[in-house]
Amino acid sequence: MSDAARCCVVGGGPAGMMAALLFARAGTPTVLLEKHPDFLRDFRGDTIHPSTLDVMDELGVLDAFLQRPHQKVTSLAGNLGDTVITVADFTHLPTRCKFLAFMPQWEFLNFLAEEAKRYPCFDLRMQTRAADLIWENGRVAGVRAQTRDGIEEVRADLTIVADGRESLLRERAGLEVVELGAPMDVLWLRLSKRSDDPHETFGYIRNGRIMALIDRGSYWQCAYVIPKGTLAQLRERGLEEFRGQVSAIVPFLADRVEELRTWDDVKLLTVRVNRLRRWYRPGLLCIGDAAHAMSPIGGVGINLAIQDAVAAANMLAPKLRSGMLSERDLREVQRRREPAARRTQALQLFIQHTIIGRVLAQGRPPFLHRLPMLLRAMPFLPRIPGRLVGLGFRPEHVTS
Repeated sequence: MSDAARCCVVGGGPAGMMAALLFARAGTPTVLLEKHPDFLRDFRGDTIHPSTLDVMDELGVLDAFLQRPHQKVTSLAGNLGDTVITVADFTHLPTRCKFLAFMPQWEFLNFLAEEAKRYPCFDLRMQTRAADLIWENGRVAGVRAQTRDGIEEVRADLTIVADGRESLLRERAGLEVVELGAPMDVLWLRLSKRSDDPHETFGYIRNGRIMALIDRGSYWQCAYVIPKGTLAQLRERGLEEFRGQVSAIVPFLADRVEELRTWDDVKLLTVRVNRLRRWYRPGLLCIGDAAHAMSPIGGVGINLAIQDAVAAANMLAPKLRSGMLSERDLREVQRRREPAARRTQALQLFIQHTIIGRVLAQGRPPFLHRLPMLLRAMPFLPRIPGRLVGLGFRPEHVTS
């Protein structure tokens, strides 16, 4: 079976779903291929930043979007031993929403899918796994995909690859990945939430361990940071010792760590920070994690992915409509978006090596104990990381 579209988007994550919505909104016949039957997958990034909320406002859907279950966070706090400090303050941002929205990713993706379906030129195909690229005369002309009914070809003037950090299609396109390294991995787990628990979203640093908690309403989604490649050793020491480590770093969770019944309740996120040297081939463009995988620091990966999608639609949808899309146009998208990705990764690498790596190796870097005094002397400092996390280096605005 073979059919055609102007634009074929591969991957129904934040980058792919936003790109498909925007191209369809611009009147471009768009097919979105998603390999799973639904979006209900746990332990995915769920941080919706103020700049992304501005995009939702520009689309005219912000009020409806904020009806979905979410937690508003106007600042991020850290617990250093027993000292609580404000790390990032979003209340001074020049945005309509001066907060982070923590929303389960399936809620975000389902909302975008529902909005996209309002446009007759949008076609969402679930359980459709992209398997290879179609090449014609040195140009990508679409995708071969595996469906429940067999192999399907989707031919398109533009293929947008948004299938994540383990992208198959960027490999098929022969695009070179530059690995930048990360000293840690993350273990995701969930523990029940009690009415008398702290309600802030906290990061904890204690005794050489790091854990972050995200308030999910009825439970805590917990990110436990470990030195890279050490999960096997942790499992050898046993689940009981791991429960003890969780209790030691966040004492109020000690009365519920028995909810971790087996290691199946602990999911590994292998942290990778990398980027493509070149994001495109003729007829193909990579965006989001497929172009630049981010560390979970700051939860900025979703924001960068959304900004990529907005820029791609703004710059390429008019070219597709006129039939004048060129390789130069794809190069211009990379030139616009790559500096923001590089700067964000540079900041993440700095934090990884000067703070996280030292905490995991030495207990804590020597300068952390000075932060409370520094913040008392300069209380405006949290606005700086608030802007870097909440807005990023080049927020995009919907024009298409």
